[in-house]
Amino acid sequence: MKYTISAIVLFAFLLLITISGFAEGKTTNKYIGVKTCSMCHKVQLAVWEKSKHAEAFKTLSTPKAAEVAKTKGLKKSGAESAECLTCHIIDAKATETDKGFDAKQGVQCETCHGAGSAYKAMSTMKDKAKAIAAGLTAFKDEAAIEKYCKTCHNEKSPTYKEFKFKDSWAKIKHPKKT
Repeated sequence: MKYTISAIVLFAFLLLITISGFAEGKTTNKYIGVKTCSMCHKVQLAVWEKSKHAEAFKTLSTPKAAEVAKTKGLKKSGAESAECLTCHIIDAKATETDKGFDAKQGVQCETCHGAGSAYKAMSTMKDKAKAIAAGLTAFKDEAAIEKYCKTCHNEKSPTYKEFKFKDSWAKIKHPKKT
């Protein structure tokens, strides 16, 4: 009986935490990966596949990346260092992932649009407000996109070159509709 009451109290506590998280819009979405997104977003996939974003993780295994890591005094290779992974994969700290997710696919859909498990359903994606409420990051304009891009494309990068947003955006921009 003592354990049953403890279990009930624990369950009620966890339920309360979960409900309060949902009430505040704090759901834990899982990363689903580019393969899942591309089932519907084929045009966007074609743009991404031709981009440097698709190769972002792979560049960390090059001799140049090893040289940069050494110069920066990193104890691990670029492909293993949080300092590099922060911008070269979706989320270096991602723990909530779907079985189809592969961080080694670099900077993919969910890097910009957020973990997609809660908004991946067609019925959700067809309703923009519903998709945003479920965790989709939608940028209001190009200024917001540029600001987000500069979280990685900035002077903190050891290989930084002047970031020309309009030129870069022209290469990665993709239609909103599938």
